[in-house]
Amino acid sequence: MRIHFVGIGGIGVSALARHFIAEGWDVSGSDLKKSEITDELKDEGVRIQIGHDKNNIDSDIEKVVYTAAVNFDNPEIKEAIKMGIKIKSYPQALAEVSKDYFTIAVSGTHGKSTTTAITAMILIEAGFDPTVIVGTKLSQFGSKNYRRGSSQYLIIEADEWNKSILNYSPDLATITNLELEHLDSYSDIDDLIGTFREYLSGLKDKPVILNDDDSNLKKLKVKNRHFFSVNSPIKEEIKKVLKVPGDHNLENALAAYKTAELLKIPKEKILRGIANYEGIWRRFEEKEITVSGQKINIVQDYAHHPTELRATLKALSDKYGEKAVAVFQPHQYKRTAHLRDQFIEVLNESEIKVFVVDIYSVAGRESKEVKKKISSRELVEGVKNEKVDYLPGGFGEIKKKLEEYLQRGKIIAIIGAGDIYRLEEVLKGQIKSKNK
Repeated sequence: MRIHFVGIGGIGVSALARHFIAEGWDVSGSDLKKSEITDELKDEGVRIQIGHDKNNIDSDIEKVVYTAAVNFDNPEIKEAIKMGIKIKSYPQALAEVSKDYFTIAVSGTHGKSTTTAITAMILIEAGFDPTVIVGTKLSQFGSKNYRRGSSQYLIIEADEWNKSILNYSPDLATITNLELEHLDSYSDIDDLIGTFREYLSGLKDKPVILNDDDSNLKKLKVKNRHFFSVNSPIKEEIKKVLKVPGDHNLENALAAYKTAELLKIPKEKILRGIANYEGIWRRFEEKEITVSGQKINIVQDYAHHPTELRATLKALSDKYGEKAVAVFQPHQYKRTAHLRDQFIEVLNESEIKVFVVDIYSVAGRESKEVKKKISSRELVEGVKNEKVDYLPGGFGEIKKKLEEYLQRGKIIAIIGAGDIYRLEEVLKGQIKSKNK
């Protein structure tokens, strides 16, 4: 059978595509632009088309799955509807797959990917052999975002953007925290909390794991609830085996620990599973790269919300002190404008040098009006911390500025959820020094 993915280069959609490959489906897909992920999928046998075109849809296709980032004006979706082909959004398709498994869903504003990954490592250590669909890459999964298991267990990262979480009905739910985010989906914190209430109401008596230190989660009424907390006595034992730095990662490990406890996994195996976790793509991912013949250390991190940025900057400061220099790319104009004061507060607290580069504009999710309200220059002008500077220009200008710090043996942290991760390739000379 053939299935086609619209927006196959997305981190979540590509994981689901890999699941269908593993199930023996003939998989094709399209995306607006070529990427590392589309190249990988092509090598795995997926027919990839760059650009959305109605001619990518033909009568051999049984199902079309589309990323929630596209709408029904997309030519491929319109053509699929015209031809009577079944279409489903990514969360709808994932929810359908999950019905065949005992599903563990990890959600929350921050830490979803890490908690999903640590939970997976514990279940693998305990012999549960789970299938895993996660919104990032793991080295233990061959640097992929998917693992095929042979058991009844499925672990998924359940995202709340566009209220996608309402599609899921897992057998066990873990929620890491709740904070206002995805401002193109939620009007305020009450709207977000209301969506999670609706999600949990559909779970009935199924177990739900909540962060006892999160005030917003305490507003959720759940019958079968279980808590994890940084005040838990097991914290010290976890800290001894957890390889990744930061209090936020300790919280993620505690959430995974509680999940494993409910599955009756012995403590020794849980701790071994946590110890097996070596980090994930762009979550305080430490690397050694070669720049102009010189070995340097960098840290790649996905932080794009003030809370995440604070945690990353603190972890950098705690581990490297003044040796660390951060390059931060704000992600999405609406988020940056709405959370401007919180970003300024976090940047004012930074104990390391931070360069703020221009805001990454998210295709299809920005408006001209909001772009007029905020800029990285205006953001930095509100910061009183002399360690924070605005750095205009593309990757070439950024690289030139960083070279003086690299010569002094500094460790460069590349932070943000946009295309800033490609700065690593520019530093290594693998792509031209310009912003694309």
